[in-house]
Amino acid sequence: AAGKSVLTKCIAGIYQPDHAQFLWEGHPAHIRSARDASRLGIETVYQDLALADNLDIVQNMFLGRERTSRGLLDEDSMERAAGETLASLRVTTVKSIRQPVASLSGGQRQSVAVAKAVMWNSKLVIMDEPTAALGVVQTKMVLDLIRRLRDRGLAVMVISHNLNDVFEVADRIAVMYLGRLVVQGDAATFDRQSVVEYMTTGAAGRPGGPRAKES
Repeated sequence: AAGKSVLTKCIAGIYQPDHAQFLWEGHPAHIRSARDASRLGIETVYQDLALADNLDIVQNMFLGRERTSRGLLDEDSMERAAGETLASLRVTTVKSIRQPVASLSGGQRQSVAVAKAVMWNSKLVIMDEPTAALGVVQTKMVLDLIRRLRDRGLAVMVISHNLNDVFEVADRIAVMYLGRLVVQGDAATFDRQSVVEYMTTGAAGRPGGPRAKES
């Protein structure tokens, strides 16, 4: 295993690293829980999406962070915020924000999970294998969503084995091999073959950096 998902869960506060230091906005950060990560503006969309099929879109987006007014759930406020967030991301394929998540397609579920992540003033959204098991149309929907997050000024960290998706949206590429970071750099300095070699052997091209993409 390369260790990508473990690293993701450490950044998200799910796992505690044995030895590590996180720097966030140039300063050491102590992330001991998912709540700590959220306070910093770090939200994670996991591969299994962590959505409750029996709940509707609004309930999923506010699960564990429900808004209340005078001791009662503030349904109007939550509906309004959920709708505005989905609209701002141009998620227009869902029929109703009150439909059960179980009725959504894979791409729609991914869109809801991303909207849930960006609703809390996030600065970094981590997406673990966001297009796994999706069809061509649904994959395009998710990649377009990633671009919209970037255009909003959010940092997006995509964990993926799908190099087509990586080269479609990445500004920078980092490759891990056996739990170690072996190379990182601007996406334009890599080609697919060099990335595959780094992923499978930990080395590629000339020593000291990524192999330049052929013109």
